[in-house]
Amino acid sequence: MKSNIAMAEISQPYAEALMSVAQSKNLTDQFGEDVRSLLSLLSESEQLRNFLENPFVGLDDKKAVINRILGDGANAYFRNFLLLLVDRRRISLLEPVLQQYLTLLRQLKQIALAEVISAVPLTEEQQQAVRDKVIALTKAREVELDTKIDPELIGGVIIKVGSQVIDASLRGQLRRISLRLSGS
Repeated sequence: MKSNIAMAEISQPYAEALMSVAQSKNLTDQFGEDVRSLLSLLSESEQLRNFLENPFVGLDDKKAVINRILGDGANAYFRNFLLLLVDRRRISLLEPVLQQYLTLLRQLKQIALAEVISAVPLTEEQQQAVRDKVIALTKAREVELDTKIDPELIGGVIIKVGSQVIDASLRGQLRRISLRLSGS
């Protein structure tokens, strides 16, 4: 846990610097899209993560891969930021920096992040009902859903927003009944 806290402390200033550039150039949303795309790519490719984090891989090789990933259409400021992370030997912090940027973007736009765990995929109507519930709880302007499937829930959903947890799963209800029965 301590290493995660230390990584967050080191990555915070970089995320804030990226946000500062994005705001000064009116590119917060575009950077948000670029950040989400890059995070998606990193989550899908362990090989890419290992390559970027490997201290024995040369800086020029890492820069070449970043340039290839971004392609010609990438924003120059975003590209330069990633190359700066390579030069500063902080590219291993890429994921925490990008995650922190998204957190800052959500704060800026008053968007709440809700992690929703359900037994089966939610319909669009169910997702909207979750958004409405979270907006009522948090007074956020918008809600971004991070959905996960866990068949062990049997039915219902678990919604996590910050430190709040709403357990409306069948498994949670059965557990609460069991606790009440064992307590009597």
